[in-house]
Amino acid sequence: MADNQSTIALNIGTQRISMAVFEPSKSGGLVLKAYDAEAVLADPASESSRAGHIRQAISELAVRLKAKGKVRYTISGQAVFIRFVKLPPLDDDNIEQLVTFEAQQHVPFPLEEVVWDYEILEADGEKEVVIVAIKGDALEDVNDGVNATGLGTAEVDVAPMALYNSFRAAYPNVTEPVLLIDVGAKTSDLLYIEGDRFFTRSAATGGATVTAAIAKEFNVPFAEAEAHKTQNGLVALGGGHTESLDESTAALAMCIRNAMTRLATEIPRTTNYYRSQHGGNAPKHVFLAGGGANLPYAKEFFEEKLRLPVDYFNPLPAINVGKGVDTDRLSKEAHTMGELVGLGLRGIGKSKLNIDLVPSKVGQARESEKRKPFLIAAAALLVLGAGGWGFFQMSAAGQAVNEKEEMERAAESLKAPAARLASFGKEEEQLRSIANEYVEIENQRTFWLDALQELKASFASDAVWIVDFEPLADYNPMAEKAAGKSIVKSDFARVAFGNSSIENLKAGANKQTKSVANAVRIKGFWRDNPRKSNVVYDLLNKLKENAQGGSHYRFGVRKDGKMIPLQDKQLVPQLDAAPAAEQFAAPFEIILPLSTEVPFE
Repeated sequence: MADNQSTIALNIGTQRISMAVFEPSKSGGLVLKAYDAEAVLADPASESSRAGHIRQAISELAVRLKAKGKVRYTISGQAVFIRFVKLPPLDDDNIEQLVTFEAQQHVPFPLEEVVWDYEILEADGEKEVVIVAIKGDALEDVNDGVNATGLGTAEVDVAPMALYNSFRAAYPNVTEPVLLIDVGAKTSDLLYIEGDRFFTRSAATGGATVTAAIAKEFNVPFAEAEAHKTQNGLVALGGGHTESLDESTAALAMCIRNAMTRLATEIPRTTNYYRSQHGGNAPKHVFLAGGGANLPYAKEFFEEKLRLPVDYFNPLPAINVGKGVDTDRLSKEAHTMGELVGLGLRGIGKSKLNIDLVPSKVGQARESEKRKPFLIAAAALLVLGAGGWGFFQMSAAGQAVNEKEEMERAAESLKAPAARLASFGKEEEQLRSIANEYVEIENQRTFWLDALQELKASFASDAVWIVDFEPLADYNPMAEKAAGKSIVKSDFARVAFGNSSIENLKAGANKQTKSVANAVRIKGFWRDNPRKSNVVYDLLNKLKENAQGGSHYRFGVRKDGKMIPLQDKQLVPQLDAAPAAEQFAAPFEIILPLSTEVPFE
């Protein structure tokens, strides 16, 4: 059933959390009112803290998009068990029992331990059922994480099914067999779409697999490997494609190609299985989706390996875009928005598949909502009956007094449990506050390392080197003299043991005030090169371009609700046009505002 309210769509990926707000249009279509996304590093070493990072990302997205109420969200295909089963010709009255029997045979856990749903697929006169199941406790963990952000749960879908719904809506005239490759972080979902026929399977290769291969090949940490992949990485192609690249970039491109080849070799095996076991046809066209498909030359790589035409998936033709939404960003990230559009279509009743994995708490709430009208009606009849009885039988007044006293005694006996529940609620709030503090501390712990790594990846040039990286406080780029205050003492190397190297750290009443960094001053030198001093601006522009997907730095200031870009002269207060006489290099200075304020204690 379609509702008349906004739909909050949330796609919970392994390394990318995205959210969108949709509203139904007067014509019955779907309008995108707001959209944003957050990245979460899929480092296997930090798996224990990833749930907290995901909750934090969802909370921040909800605040930025002003999203309140119930949300429709997807979980990744790797987290669920999906099985396609052909059904014998039966009357519709017997399908429910038959599907339950098939679920018992194919789901590798007792049905009472899982949450499952199914959808009937009909193609060429045959009926096939897709069964989707997930361990109940695993679903509860995910749902508790979503609800902990203040959002309720409307429906829980699965990423491949949401993608299928958005594809059918965005490409209604495509009838030839197609393959939609959703390259995720840990896995890639392969969706075979052929008219009303649908099949999907997950391959255990994704963006994190590529990052892990880079980390192993170059012996660097996972986070540094991820930065190299996103900022300098590309997929090497055959035929001497890397000969024009420098040595380090060529080595990185070949490492990425080798890792991506694992996915390319898995696709023909899955296609053969789809054709032999499910009677499908080989795809004639390929579409790429997901954040793992962002790498340059990914499209050309799959065209080379699969020998089929390849395009990036675009679900936006299925919707309208509202005012205020960044269309430039949508055009760049459209291939990552398929799940969100599929969830939005659920809200207006225009989805082909309607899988709903219902957490136990949500199921109980739905049952309560179903019973509410009957309870209200029963209560109304009871009140009317009591009134009539009281009118004709005044003697019942004494009985009513007795019942009132009994109810008051019952209410008194419930005060103690109610107080305990209130205490538990306060304790839960305290624990949630502590958990949020731990997540914030974890983010602060790695902030400077990640900021340096981002700068290192963008400023990789043999004509430029950096000699100083200095945190600043109270920096205002719009001020007449926007110097800021240095947080680290200039003679920090000579500070006596036990004393602080932080400036402006004052003691008072046994407490210390916090210094908060909101910018960094970067000093360095450039030497003679074909671009002369412009090489500094080139590297700064590269840092800006790499920041499009999220950055530790910002290149504008918000004023009256609008982001005003900073000019080069504001970001680069000093840049000598040429080295001084008999000097090897010329100095420069860059001041970059930080994306978030970082406290120093």
